[in-house]
Amino acid sequence: MPIVALPVDSEKMELSTRFCQGCAFSMACEAEGYGKPELEALQCVVEHVPPLVAGEHAFRRGEPFSAIYAVRAGSVKTSLYTRDGKEQVLGFYLPGEVVGLNGIYPNSYPCDAIALERTSFCRFAFPEVSTLAATLPVVQQHLFRMLSRELGMTSLLAGDHSADERLAAFLLDLGERFARRGQSPAIFSLTMSRSDIASYLRLAPETVSRVIARFREKGWATIHGRRVELLNLAALRELGYSPSLATAVA
Repeated sequence: MPIVALPVDSEKMELSTRFCQGCAFSMACEAEGYGKPELEALQCVVEHVPPLVAGEHAFRRGEPFSAIYAVRAGSVKTSLYTRDGKEQVLGFYLPGEVVGLNGIYPNSYPCDAIALERTSFCRFAFPEVSTLAATLPVVQQHLFRMLSRELGMTSLLAGDHSADERLAAFLLDLGERFARRGQSPAIFSLTMSRSDIASYLRLAPETVSRVIARFREKGWATIHGRRVELLNLAALRELGYSPSLATAVA
């Protein structure tokens, strides 16, 4: 699909700039300048899909891969079911992050993407995004960064890490992601259940509860319901901040 330069309407561009601040591609757009004709083409390939309520699917495992989904508001988990019928949570996605990149190969979605709360998306048709990335290096680099982040977290979870290390790394990662959205890296709310967190970290829910209790006793972190407060970031980083996580959240 050819990239067509479109005339820039200043009022429309101002509205688009405000609207796109939370977009997954905002860093690329800011680096190039929102008025670039090439980035106007990116706006032309985006589709705003109707919001989902908690439990609804953005896509399902096995569906043909055609697009990536940038979370505008809300949050999403990706998961699949094992042969014995148990759900395995693969990841969590917040506003400004992209779901579906793992469908690039084998050209189908390998998991389900499920809204954890009322969630809205921007849908980017991937063939058009690929064409744009080939002509605009900053978009290509941003796609690589997003892929790198997913690979970084996968390698962290695949490593031989203790339950305490895994939970510390998970909480720090969430804090970093909230901080990139202009929120506190130390005080935030969880939208995922404790059982989902345990599944994601490859731990038993009882183990997660015990680790949370240890963190509270040490004065490192408290979790009341879904409200998280990280009280000693330095101690948590010493425990859970590995090179893999540093790469993942860069």
